[in-house]
Amino acid sequence: MSLFLQTLASANEIYVSQKFELAEIFSFETRNRYLIKTEDGQQFAYCAEPKLGFADAIMRQFLGHWRVFNIVGTDMNNQKVFRAHHPFRWFFQHLDVFGAGDRPVGSLQQRFAWFNKKFDFLDTRGRVVMTMTSPLWGIWTFPIKKGDRDVSVIEKKWSGFSKELFTDADNFRVRFSEAKLTADDRLLLLAAALFIDLLYFETNAAS
Repeated sequence: MSLFLQTLASANEIYVSQKFELAEIFSFETRNRYLIKTEDGQQFAYCAEPKLGFADAIMRQFLGHWRVFNIVGTDMNNQKVFRAHHPFRWFFQHLDVFGAGDRPVGSLQQRFAWFNKKFDFLDTRGRVVMTMTSPLWGIWTFPIKKGDRDVSVIEKKWSGFSKELFTDADNFRVRFSEAKLTADDRLLLLAAALFIDLLYFETNAAS
């Protein structure tokens, strides 16, 4: 098991910190970049959308999270440790997650709900392994269950007044409340934190 997966598998919680881009002050959406840290503040991974061309930048401005995008995660030795792929969709967003060597890990599937934010976590055979239902009033809290057990929660943390008002630079905490979560489960939860940011918080600056 890689050092990245060892760190992920042994952590009680991790932090996802989006890197601030000056252009976001002027409501121009830039490619997303994140630092992944342990609870004591040690960075152990870096995630980013690959550098793309002018046409992709335009698509990002006008299509937002509906667009096709990839997020690549690397460890501190700049080795690729996971990848997440989002196909173009108007409705019911979907994210495929791959480990090192593009090994399929699972996916996240948005489900219909009138007033909640609801997702299924699927394994490589399409079976539901975890679920997330966030109530309407819990706009910054995303609890995750495995069956009837609470196994994790993803929480958006306050980033400071200026960042919240003018940029999309968001911070998240992923708490693992069940020790039996596998490394793949935890990788899906990390990907979910990134996905939540892209779906629900990417357009703060523009709005």
